[in-house]
Amino acid sequence: MSLHRMPFGATLRDDGRTDFRFWAPAAHAVALVLGDGRRVPMQTRPNGWHEALGVDAPAGSRYRYDVGNGLLVPDPASRHNPDDVHGASCVIDPRAYRWRDAGWRGRPWHEAVVYEMHVGTFTHEGTFKAAAVRLHELAQLGITAIELMPVADFPGQRGWGYDGVLPFAPDAAYGTPDALKAFVDAAHSLGLMVLLDVVYNHFGPEGNYLHAYCPSFFNEARHTPWGAAINFDGPGSETVRDFFRHNALYWVEEFHFDGLRLDAVHAIHDSSPLHIASEIGQSLRSFAGTPGVDRQVHLVLENDANQASILQRADDGQPLYATAQWNDDLHHAAHVLLTGETDGYYGDYADGPIGRFARALAQGFIYQGQPSAHRGNVPHGEPSGHLPPSAFVSFVQNHDQIGNRALGDRLSNLANPDRLDAVYVCLLLSPHVPMLFMGEEFAASTPFLYFCDFGPELAQAVSDGRRNEFARFAAFADPSARARIPDPNDETTFRMSKLRWDERDQGAHGVRLALMRQLLAVRRELLMPHIDPRLGDGRYRFDGGLLHVDWPLADGARWHLVANLTDTELVGIAAPEGRVVHRQHIDDAGRWKPGSVLVVMEVETEAAMEAEVNHG
Repeated sequence: MSLHRMPFGATLRDDGRTDFRFWAPAAHAVALVLGDGRRVPMQTRPNGWHEALGVDAPAGSRYRYDVGNGLLVPDPASRHNPDDVHGASCVIDPRAYRWRDAGWRGRPWHEAVVYEMHVGTFTHEGTFKAAAVRLHELAQLGITAIELMPVADFPGQRGWGYDGVLPFAPDAAYGTPDALKAFVDAAHSLGLMVLLDVVYNHFGPEGNYLHAYCPSFFNEARHTPWGAAINFDGPGSETVRDFFRHNALYWVEEFHFDGLRLDAVHAIHDSSPLHIASEIGQSLRSFAGTPGVDRQVHLVLENDANQASILQRADDGQPLYATAQWNDDLHHAAHVLLTGETDGYYGDYADGPIGRFARALAQGFIYQGQPSAHRGNVPHGEPSGHLPPSAFVSFVQNHDQIGNRALGDRLSNLANPDRLDAVYVCLLLSPHVPMLFMGEEFAASTPFLYFCDFGPELAQAVSDGRRNEFARFAAFADPSARARIPDPNDETTFRMSKLRWDERDQGAHGVRLALMRQLLAVRRELLMPHIDPRLGDGRYRFDGGLLHVDWPLADGARWHLVANLTDTELVGIAAPEGRVVHRQHIDDAGRWKPGSVLVVMEVETEAAMEAEVNHG
């Protein structure tokens, strides 16, 4: 039984009655409207609070709030909205689910191999229940952490989740709150961590009623691509900060998630002494260390600002705030060297992408204060070479980098297979925390497109906007070419994006899957046991031929990676000394073909040798 207690929302009592608390500072009077037609006037409390305590509303009761002028709104802290974002909220008993993971304490972060998953397209059924059935295949592959794209209630029956408006309610299109708990439970039984992607930088454009009764939730003086910024540092911001801090703790305590991924932290406007992302990190760490809890809980950021300061470590190697950050720099360099594309932000990586890729592997960020042409030649990023590699979640594909392409192309359809395989070796056999996007492990043939399910007026605007944004690309300059871009609101676009599990072991798909399984086995058996999360200071060089990167490991050992990512065959290469743990496309005559890689473990001390023998 798990319950996160909050100062707002509907809280079910032990006697079956419910306490309702609602923050609506702009509403003079609020009434609770129950699904059976009863109206319960709520008592007005100081600082914009309204409450109705001890109401005869057992679990399963539907309810909304009348905030005046006949406007009925769902609970912004709803735990369940069965009829979508415009419908009534539902009283939930969080203690009804019987957990089976009592012995689960999580996993150390350096053991993470992340698999990003969109629940609606991961299986044909698109539900939490159906996704849970497939988890054993991911565990067998070598995945150790699932990262769910946002599941907070969004408008319609399909979407990426980044337009959510009810942050506490799992979207009913995927299943009930108990179905999500069962998914997490099943993952834990297989040794898998589960992380949840949450969006604290904006609300979606449809179904957000907060402006009507709680304008102080937003700061009109600061604007974002989605409208007024969420108020994290102005008058009334204490309650707003509390709302999101409780949301983070809610997912971890009530649903047993092992951590969160915060979307677009760079888009959160917060000039407070302690940024909300850092405050959430501290809150999660404090909860994890509470007597009787004793869990590993992690916080991952998406932060285009490359702020290494939020990733700083204590002397024992434990994060002070965030555990890790998505490493967009590494992705961008890898994408340029694999595809040759240099449009938009890729232009910052067009000059020497292999050397830049090497720097990202060794030091995390590529931009550590250097001017970025894409950003107007202003300095970008902070020094990161001192951080351990596990502070970076690195990838060559994710939902954005596939789905924001006009046709949702995956790299397996864009890149040379040998060079792509070599990049996968660099990714999966580095001490970074690697991440794969669902289907990437078997070079899925299905695209991942942008899809949504908005109301008619907004739907047309989104469809037109989607096609117009690609007009500047030569391939879509002609209106007839843009017309072939799939309509995000067409259900067919959503269905095209569903994985085809029947192809997983066939032909080239099976070959890619076998390589992934092999690399993750090497990682699990030979690299993971030697990672010291306190050590940074990776080294790299690229002289126009081979890429060289090496990292310090525990007990004085070093991990060497050498790769030929050029189009030229190389000869006469002196390999690093040590145990060869992976070798590909290097023939017996010592010719390093394009796409060749060598990974070597150098053991320098007696203690390291003993550990290597024990694990190897």
